[in-house]
Amino acid sequence: MSKKLPIVAIVGRANVGKSSLFNAILQRREAIVAREAGTTRDSITAKASWRGQDFWLVDTAGMKDATDDFEFTIQEQILQAADSADVIWVVVEADVLITEEDRRVATLALKSRKPVFLVVNKVDKARREHDLDAFQRLGIKPIIHTATTQHRGIGELLDTLIEQIPNATLPDNPDRISVALLGRPNVGKSALFNALAQKQQAIVADRAGTTRDINRTSVRYTGQEIELMDTAGIRRAGKIGQGIEHFSVVRTLSAIEQADVCLLLIDVNELATGLDQKIAGLIKEAGKGLVLIVSKWDSVEGKDAFTRDALAPQVGTAFDFVPWAPLIFTSSVTGQNVTKIFDLVMQIAETRKTRVTTRQLNNWLGQVIIKHPPAGLKNRAPKLNYMVQEDDNPTPAFKIFGSHTKFVHWSYRRYLERELRQAFGFEGTSVEIWFIEKHVAHKHGNSPTRPDRSDVQRDIIRKKTLRKQ
Repeated sequence: MSKKLPIVAIVGRANVGKSSLFNAILQRREAIVAREAGTTRDSITAKASWRGQDFWLVDTAGMKDATDDFEFTIQEQILQAADSADVIWVVVEADVLITEEDRRVATLALKSRKPVFLVVNKVDKARREHDLDAFQRLGIKPIIHTATTQHRGIGELLDTLIEQIPNATLPDNPDRISVALLGRPNVGKSALFNALAQKQQAIVADRAGTTRDINRTSVRYTGQEIELMDTAGIRRAGKIGQGIEHFSVVRTLSAIEQADVCLLLIDVNELATGLDQKIAGLIKEAGKGLVLIVSKWDSVEGKDAFTRDALAPQVGTAFDFVPWAPLIFTSSVTGQNVTKIFDLVMQIAETRKTRVTTRQLNNWLGQVIIKHPPAGLKNRAPKLNYMVQEDDNPTPAFKIFGSHTKFVHWSYRRYLERELRQAFGFEGTSVEIWFIEKHVAHKHGNSPTRPDRSDVQRDIIRKKTLRKQ
């Protein structure tokens, strides 16, 4: 059995349905799908499986004339994807006559000398069946007819594929660390992504908003597998349009949800905006690890250690609600502190696995209550009895049981978290503390206040974000 998973690249001109085909095979909305042509700008990769056979599926931007440097970069990326692929799917539209772009794509694919399939998509829109015979002129066989909206032909396409590729499987790695790069548009996320991945994976351009999908790649650092996720920037309030930009926001929130550690990039030339703080708040609410990264450090003229020391407190004040998040100044151009990011990520991932025994927690709880008892109303003072850590929560999460816990003031919660961190660490990661009435039936390791973390938390985060925009 092959250890290397085959790579299948989906290529074609813009708006032929490549992303719809990509999503139909994955059975989830991974790539952006919209009626506007050219909505995929990065090569998007995901692992797919059919009849026990695993393979990588790559969705590429639409082929078109390279009218400027930006379009040229997209076309180069398509060629790179096809060059690295084991199989190429050329996608055309059944209801449109063969175009010059279709011929150019077919020629480039055939020149690669890789196995090439012709996928005639949108056959549900074709007027007459015999019109499809014209696509034989492209010289590609086999020809598979599909209609992604009806899921027609997808099984035949995949059956034909697994006859062409070697048998290989790739088990999921529970030890993999997932890292999301987040921030406003044009703060340097894709440049840092490329520096970390050490290859041209995402499109980097001077204009804002060139990444719309979640772009992924995996690297190994000191033997540890790390998955990097580059995301579209969340725009300022009022800047998010319908359709594509909305999808980008949802995918950014999805990246936060999927990540173990989030890298929040802050432009050194526009420090600590309100939107930066909102994104940090989302990361904290999601219970993820966080590193604050001041990017584009190379663009600061006359900088020195004193410049950094002067800016650090300014950033720290703006993000005082996440004082546990480490701060680092980087430059993707010079490579300054890029490697240090990996070290921080690994330290935070290890910290998130910290488990404190119930005896230690309750000894600590008794000490901090004596030091500073919780205040409350007359005859309604909170009484905190005992404390446990959740067993099955990827975020360090603790439940404190007692009476009148609803009267615990937010400042006392902050006091407990500060003391907890001083006693047990948890640098770089969110910590969750819940107060629960001791008479409430509960199952250890399962919060009665959050019956389904995966669904409920996702809805809460998305609603809050869309409401704030």
